[in-house]
Amino acid sequence: MTAALTLPAVLDIQSAEALRAELLEHRGQPLAVDAAGVERLGGLCLQVLMSAMRTWAADGHAFVVSPASGAFVDQWNAFGAPAMAAGPSGDFA
Repeated sequence: MTAALTLPAVLDIQSAEALRAELLEHRGQPLAVDAAGVERLGGLCLQVLMSAMRTWAADGHAFVVSPASGAFVDQWNAFGAPAMAAGPSGDFA
């Protein structure tokens, strides 16, 4: 069964530790991350998400960001972060 996590509107430095803790609660299972409501993505939370993606891949589990707001996608790309595979609706996997 795939677990689900909805991201808050603001992912700034104050959100990073809570985001890390929430992600770790779901480790060991496939995870669907809803980023539809994200309005601001800060660098530290970007790093937490990138680390989670790598961790899930190393563990052999799916980590999908779907749906993703335009702001989330724009800010992810503005950081020059490695591209995630985008689905037809712009969702990340």
